Amino acid sequence: MTSLTALQVTRIDTHITTHLNTGDTAWLLAAAALVLLMVPGLALFYGGMVRSKSVLNMMMMTFGSLAAITVVWVLVGYSIAFGDDVGGGLLGDPFQHFGLQDLLSPHADTWLSVPIILFAIFQGLFCVITGALVSGAVADRARFGSWLVFVSVWTIVVYAPIAHWVFDADHPGHVGGWLANKVHLIDFAGGTAVEICSGASALALALVVGTRVGFGKEPMRPHNLTLVMLGAGLLWFGWFGFNAGSALGANHTAAVVFVTTLCAGAAGTLGWLLLERIRDGHATSLGAASGMVAGLVAITPSCSSVSPLGALLMGAVAGVVCALAVGLKYRWGYDDSLDVVGVHMVGGLVGTFGIGLLATTAAPAGVDGLFYGGGVDQLGRQALGAGVVLVYAFVVSGVLAMMVHKVMGFRIDEEHEVSGIDLIIHAETAYDLHSTAGTRSSVLTSHRETQ
Repeated sequence: MTSLTALQVTRIDTHITTHLNTGDTAWLLAAAALVLLMVPGLALFYGGMVRSKSVLNMMMMTFGSLAAITVVWVLVGYSIAFGDDVGGGLLGDPFQHFGLQDLLSPHADTWLSVPIILFAIFQGLFCVITGALVSGAVADRARFGSWLVFVSVWTIVVYAPIAHWVFDADHPGHVGGWLANKVHLIDFAGGTAVEICSGASALALALVVGTRVGFGKEPMRPHNLTLVMLGAGLLWFGWFGFNAGSALGANHTAAVVFVTTLCAGAAGTLGWLLLERIRDGHATSLGAASGMVAGLVAITPSCSSVSPLGALLMGAVAGVVCALAVGLKYRWGYDDSLDVVGVHMVGGLVGTFGIGLLATTAAPAGVDGLFYGGGVDQLGRQALGAGVVLVYAFVVSGVLAMMVHKVMGFRIDEEHEVSGIDLIIHAETAYDLHSTAGTRSSVLTSHRETQ
C-alpha cells in the first residue's frame, strides 16, 4: 500500500531521540482527518440516495460503523491486520497490539518516520470507510442492531485478514502478508482490501437480506440530490487523504498520487456523463457524482503506478464500465440498493487489473504494465489478488450474514419497511413537515388524542 520514506533522526524534545519526521507526521495527521471527513461525506452521499423515509437510518448505519469499527480495530483489528504473522502470511497475531497499549511510546516500532500509533489509527479509518460502504447494499430494510453486530464481526473475520494480506509489508524483524510480499500485488491504497472487499461483501449481504418491497416494480429514486452532490464533494476532498496519505510522508510519491487522484475523478465524471447522454439523452447530477466516485475507486490501487495520462484513461474507463454495471442488478435480480457492487467492486476490479496494463516505471511504484512493455507478469499478479479477495470477502461475509440473520433477524418487517424504517427503528423522521412528523412518540400521542 505504501511507499516508505527513508527514516530520519529528529530530536522531539531534550530527552528523547526517535526516527520521527515532523513533516511526515503533520501530513499523516491531516490525511487521517481527511479520511475521517469521508464518513460524514458518505453519510450525506448515501442519505441523499435513499427515499425520505429511510435517510436517518442510512446515515446512522454509516456513523454506527464509525463507532463500532473503531472500538474493534483498537482492541484486535489492528493486531490481526498488522501484527507479526502467525499463519503463513494469512493472519497477524490478534493480541500483539491489544488496545494499542504497546504503541504509546515514541520508541514503539521505529520502522516508520511517523508515530506508529498514528499509522494504526489511519489504517483503522480505512476499515471504517470499507465497512460503511457495505451498508449501502441493504438500505431501507436492515435492522440497525443486526448491522452493528455484523460490521463488528466482519471487521475481525473479513477486513482485518485481507488488510494483512494486502497492506502488511515485510520490514526488519516483521513478517507481513502473502499478497504483498509473496505475490507482489500492487495495491497502493485499497483497490482490493477496500473496494473489491466492500463490493463483494455488499453483494453477499444483499443476497442474504433479500430485495426491497417493490424492487423492480416501483420507482425508488434518490430523495435529495443536493445531499448526494454535497456528499460526493466531501468524498473527493477526503480521498486525497485516503490516497496521498498512504505515502505516509510529505514526499514526491504523495505529490504524484495527489495528481493522479484528481485526474481519475475528473475523467470518471465525464465518462459516466457521456454514457448517460448517449444512452438516455440526459447527463444527470447523480451520474456526475457516481462517475466521480467510480474514477476515484479505480485510481485507489493504481495511483502510484500510472502517469497522469494513464489516470485519465483509468478514470474514464471506470466511469463507463461502472455506469453499465449498475444496471445488472435488475437483470440478475439482486437488490444492491445504492450500487456498491456496480461502483466499488467493478471499479476496484478496473483499477486493480488496470495496473497490469497501464503501470509505468516512470511512476513511483516502478513497474511496467503490458502496454509499457512489461508483459503479462504483473497482470497475473493483479488478477490473482483481485480474485482471492473477491471470493474470500463474498463467502465469509455471506456466511456471517446468514448467521446474524438466523440468530437476530437482519430484515425489518415488511409493514415497517413500507411505512418507513426511520420512524420504526429510530423513532424519528428526517423532515418535520407537519406537527406530528418529528418523532414516533409524537405520532402515537397524536393518535391517542384523537381517540
